Amino acid sequence: MTSATEISDRIIEAVMAQKLAPGSRLGEQQLAMLFDCSRTVVREALTRLAARGIVTVSSRRGWYLIEPSLDEAREAFEARRVIEMGLIRCTTGVSKPAIKLLKSHLSKEKAAIKGNDVGLRSFLLGDFHVCLAECLGNTLLADTLRDYTARTTLIAMLYQSSHDAAHSCAEHAEIVAALEKGEWALAEQIMQRHIGNVQAALKLQPPSGDALAELRDALRPLQDEAIKAHPPTVAQALHTRYPSKMDSEPSTYLKALL
Repeated sequence: MTSATEISDRIIEAVMAQKLAPGSRLGEQQLAMLFDCSRTVVREALTRLAARGIVTVSSRRGWYLIEPSLDEAREAFEARRVIEMGLIRCTTGVSKPAIKLLKSHLSKEKAAIKGNDVGLRSFLLGDFHVCLAECLGNTLLADTLRDYTARTTLIAMLYQSSHDAAHSCAEHAEIVAALEKGEWALAEQIMQRHIGNVQAALKLQPPSGDALAELRDALRPLQDEAIKAHPPTVAQALHTRYPSKMDSEPSTYLKALL
């Protein structure tokens, strides 16, 4: 029978592969059927993910993936900046096996970018940061980064990231090259730029403060110039058919049509 850990790991992998969208509902019964386990095990897995900030629960909707707000999106990227730059700053050396592992990961990234598996490409690009933390000798922060990477993946989907995968992979390669040469300050600088580029590619627009702005804009009356740009036959036909209503208040005319 599938364990709670395996279920939570599979959900995280699906998020990082962009196979589960922000706000996706995670039904206990459906997951229990898919993983051939009890709802108790599923509930344990979802409770763990909730504690890690990946899912949330509602009395009406049940369990579902988070949909980060603008402030939460900024905080997530700031947290990644602190963790990843701090990891590099505290580095005094990277072993040859670690560099070899990072280069192997880069090869997989490049192959995925050339291929058609978007899910694998997305997962590998995010997992690079987890792999880097492990290679720098901090498995605890690697686990933390896995959660933050999953969260920023949901943010990228929610806010329609335009970041280029090949560019991201190239920046990963620059980081590894700097680490291999022992240029820690340069590696930290590249990491800061990389996370900044990923964040900058998001459509993070500050709230307008006007909840009715979009509706008000949609219902704004057409300008005279816009009306003149269209053939007058429609307006003439309406005036011919409903002369009294067209001359009365607009609200009265709308009520007549409705």
